[in-house]
Amino acid sequence: MLSGKTAVVTGASRGIGRAVAQRLAGAGAEVVGLGRDPEALAETAGSSPSIATMSCDVTSEPGVEAVFAEIGRVDVLVNNAGIATSNPLHRTTLEEWERTHAVNATGAFLCTKAVLPGMLERRWGRIVTVASTASHAGARYIAAYAASKHAVLGLMRSVAAEVAGSGVTANAVCPTYVRTSMTERTIATIAAKTGTAPADAEETLVGSSPLGRLVEPDEVADVVVFLAAEAAGAINGQSIILDGGGIQQ
Repeated sequence: MLSGKTAVVTGASRGIGRAVAQRLAGAGAEVVGLGRDPEALAETAGSSPSIATMSCDVTSEPGVEAVFAEIGRVDVLVNNAGIATSNPLHRTTLEEWERTHAVNATGAFLCTKAVLPGMLERRWGRIVTVASTASHAGARYIAAYAASKHAVLGLMRSVAAEVAGSGVTANAVCPTYVRTSMTERTIATIAAKTGTAPADAEETLVGSSPLGRLVEPDEVADVVVFLAAEAAGAINGQSIILDGGGIQQ
C-alpha cells in the first residue's frame, strides 16, 4: 500500500525504529533508516533489501539538512529517535533536561522542518511521531522525559493545524512501555534500586497499565504503517494511545 513511496525512519537502529522500518518496507516503501550506531544500522539494513541506512544525529541542524538533502524526496517521515531519563526533579541536571529535549523534541522539529516544504509542494505526505503515554500524563521521576514528550505532541498538533486540507497529515503514536532495550534498562534500574529480580521489576513496571504487559515493537509499527497509508488521509492531528485503555480520550 506504500509502493513508490520513500519513507524515512529516525532511530532505526533497533527496537521500535527497526520494527517500523521493516513494516514500511513490507508495505512496499523504499525505506531510509537513520541512526548513530553503524553496527546496529547494518543489522536493520540487512533485514530487508528495501531498507537503506544513513548515519544522522537528529539534534544537529546542519547534519539533518545534509542528510535530507542527500535523500531527496520524502513521502513518509517517522520521528522515532528518542532517549529516556529518570531522576527526581531536584536531581535532574540541566544537561540531562536539555539533552532529553534535544533528542526527543528538537530532533522531531528539525526532521519535520526538513521534509515539510516538499510534502506541501507535492500535496501528499505523512508525518508520524512515536511519542509516549508520557505525552499525556506525568509520573514520578520522569520530568525531563514527560516534558519532552508533551512538547513533541504539541509540535505534531501544531503541524497538523498548518497542513490541514493540504494532503499532508501529522499524527502521533503514544505507547506505554515497549519491549525494547530502553525499557530493559529501565527494568534493570528498578531491580537494582529495589533489590528485586528483573521479572518482578518488570511486573512492577507494567502493573500500572490495564494492558498488563509490555507493548511489542511490531504493535507500534502496525499503527505507524496504518497512519502512513493512503487510507488514513482523513486522520490528522491525532494521538493514538497504546496502553490497553488506561488513558482514554
